[in-house]
Amino acid sequence: MGFLDAYKVQTKFARQHLDNMAGVHGAKGENVVLLVQHNPVYTIGIRSKDYSEEYEQKLKKLGAEFCRTDRGGLITYHGPGQLVAYPILNLKYFTPNMKWYICSMEKTMIGTCKHYGLNAHSTEDTGVWIGDRKIGAIGVHGRRYVTTHYVSLNCNTDLNWFKHIVPCGLEGKDVTSLSKEKGCDIDINDAVKPFLENFQRQFDCQLKYIDKENRGI
Repeated sequence: MGFLDAYKVQTKFARQHLDNMAGVHGAKGENVVLLVQHNPVYTIGIRSKDYSEEYEQKLKKLGAEFCRTDRGGLITYHGPGQLVAYPILNLKYFTPNMKWYICSMEKTMIGTCKHYGLNAHSTEDTGVWIGDRKIGAIGVHGRRYVTTHYVSLNCNTDLNWFKHIVPCGLEGKDVTSLSKEKGCDIDINDAVKPFLENFQRQFDCQLKYIDKENRGI
């Protein structure tokens, strides 16, 4: 799915939470985790002035979309072979703290890596790392403790797309994937189950799968 189409979906769920808290008649907020694989796209956060129109056009010529967003963080890449999750949660049902939320999502990805025998960790730089190679990224937005935007885990991503940017603004850092670290192909379908199992563990919840056709998304 294209980034902007997915953004419309997550915005719809976030709006339901906010309307419910505002007392809008008939509004019902649902805590959901949206999973998607994007077409190639570079996205940037609220510090968009760091990226010129010329730079944007340069990246578009590579065949990727370029989108400016209201999330935190700097530039990143999403594309085929990368598991992207959009948790749209009202943290008042969990722990109303954005730092807790980011830490919990890092632990979710760390646990997913552990499933494959990989020793991943977090650092003072947001995201998940294997050694000094970044395997999982996080860029979030919170409004009245309702979360939007992403976490992403590289499964069998074409890492060459990252060579055209400084991912998350971190100079001198490399990126990696589950497939690269294990030396075998691990695709999104392989990673979904351990990712969701670790999400349930970190957020002490039970997930129910509903496909997009049944929800009219």
